[in-house]
Amino acid sequence: VNHRWLGGMLTNWKTISNSIKRFKAMEEQLSGDTAGLTKKEVLQLTRQRDKFELSLGGIRDMGGIPDVMFVIDANKEELAIKEANTLGIPVVAILDSNVSPDGIAFPIPANDDASRAIRLYCDAIGAAATRGNQSGAAARGVDLGAMDEPPAEAVLAETEPEVAVAEPEAETTVADPAPTPEVVVAKAKAKAKPEAAVDEVPAEPAVEETVASAEPVADTPDEAAAA
Repeated sequence: VNHRWLGGMLTNWKTISNSIKRFKAMEEQLSGDTAGLTKKEVLQLTRQRDKFELSLGGIRDMGGIPDVMFVIDANKEELAIKEANTLGIPVVAILDSNVSPDGIAFPIPANDDASRAIRLYCDAIGAAATRGNQSGAAARGVDLGAMDEPPAEAVLAETEPEVAVAEPEAETTVADPAPTPEVVVAKAKAKAKPEAAVDEVPAEPAVEETVASAEPVADTPDEAAAA
């Protein structure tokens, strides 16, 4: 509550809860179809909605009487402290040098004027309240974060298909590729070269012998007559 404390906000919670229901119904009506309303009616509902937002916007989701109250300016929120004391709700308050600790169950001596200091107090109290709610829920056996963090079994079940699909790819990479036609032709040429060399080596002497044996046969006519 950061606007104005309504009288009976704790001691007359039944009336306040009815006002919260009306506030929520008004928001739904304005956020939906307003074709059946005149401009004046829409303007009146909008003004009433804004007033409810200032007074009840901070406690619209509280759901009931709180277990503890945190107050920044105890002098200004004297009515709220009295209602909390009437219902037996412990009060945690920031006490400046000009504040009386009467009615404060847990006084915290500090400055209640600086905006940065007030933001620091509110953040610390909000974090402590969140941790307290979580620890209380865990003590009751409530599974916190069940939707945000799935169990380890579900994570393993989701990762198994990925591993199974990756195995054939590894085998394909390791396997030797089939020889291409260019490689086959190169091997055939390499085999053909030594055979050609072997055939050519004995062919040269054969040609020389043939020429040598043919030279004596080719006699001239004079040599034949002399013989």
